Amino acid sequence: MENYNLMIVDDHSMFLEGLQSLLEVEANYNIVLGASSGKDIIKYLEINSGVGIDLIISDISMPGINGIELTKKIKEKYASINVLIISMHNDVGMIDQLVKYNVDGFIPKSTNRIELLQAINMILNGEKYFSKNIKDVYFQSKQFKKEDEIRLTKREVDVITLIAKEFTTQEIADELYLSKHTIESYRKTLISKLNVRNLAGLTKYALKMKYLEI
Repeated sequence: MENYNLMIVDDHSMFLEGLQSLLEVEANYNIVLGASSGKDIIKYLEINSGVGIDLIISDISMPGINGIELTKKIKEKYASINVLIISMHNDVGMIDQLVKYNVDGFIPKSTNRIELLQAINMILNGEKYFSKNIKDVYFQSKQFKKEDEIRLTKREVDVITLIAKEFTTQEIADELYLSKHTIESYRKTLISKLNVRNLAGLTKYALKMKYLEI
């Protein structure tokens, strides 16, 4: 069984000690350092450059160097070291920065022992691990952002509004003084642009964007 060198950093001593105790009973984990600040981690790595660290487990909110800054510094200078964040925060901005700095995993402090060990094992085997609620928050935000970035032309808004009002293709063409073929083209473009499957999807989008009041 391969042994791994781990470092843990958290400014809450009770959580730090609890995490150390939990991991020390695992035969293949060697806790090299338990620290209360990111500065202590950086200092240790600078002094002990020969020690092969496999994983750093870090909180986000800490005095001095926080978990986000620590992740950035580690990945810039010690790219082979994995970083797992364990935090009570699930702020989208923080998650976004950590992903940008190539963090290897993120789980909440409320996680159980089984998920913690699963996250560590997957990361040490070269995979990423993000808990379900962290992924949900992150990807939901990305989806909203994507929708916010979509810009429809005035004519597209006119077409989707009339579709939502259950106008037929010919009726929309008559209303907007366009050909039936042109309306069909608008409809196909809108379905593709908004990444929906059918007219029902266009109607839902129109309602959400308040093109159509109910």
